[in-house]
Amino acid sequence: MTMKLYGSSDSGNCLKTKWVAERMGAVYEWIEISSFKGATRTPEFLAINPAGQVPVAVLSDGRVLAQSNAIMLHLAERSELVPRDAYDRAKMFEWLFWEQYSHEPAIAVRIARKFFLGQSDAELDPALLSKGAAALARMELQLQQTPFLVGDAMTLADIALVAYTRYAHRGGFELRDYPAVKDWVARLESALGLESALPVVE
Repeated sequence: MTMKLYGSSDSGNCLKTKWVAERMGAVYEWIEISSFKGATRTPEFLAINPAGQVPVAVLSDGRVLAQSNAIMLHLAERSELVPRDAYDRAKMFEWLFWEQYSHEPAIAVRIARKFFLGQSDAELDPALLSKGAAALARMELQLQQTPFLVGDAMTLADIALVAYTRYAHRGGFELRDYPAVKDWVARLESALGLESALPVVE
């Protein structure tokens, strides 16, 4: 049985699992599921993931695993994307936890509401903008010191955080204000073989 990855191509949380699967050389079937069209709320999908969220991986042995960072960790276990050093590995986890708590809830939400749902700034909680800016400033501080979030090598922390950061402009954030972050995005896109998502400056 081939592993199945259920996800939306509009979701950074979903795409990062796909990128890790591809980097690990995993054989998988991508099954497109649109959250915006209610596909995660059907009885068929809820039977797979009662939480009604993507991404979800159905492993080759039939076991189910949800939550993007958990899926990435499973796919990349004992690979170069997970530091062997205990402290560096813990720092990777620190960034993974921070991403879901302090980065994604602001930047990804603004992207979804502004770009995909067409909401105006007046319709959005202004705190989302300040929280997103604070998240980018935190990354800028680290990336002024190291080329990747955990030292000199790409880890799952970088893959997790680049997923939405590369499209931050869709949420109203200007990466030109965070030059170290912008350079890091370009490095990650190159390493992952992704077409640049950064706005073209005329």
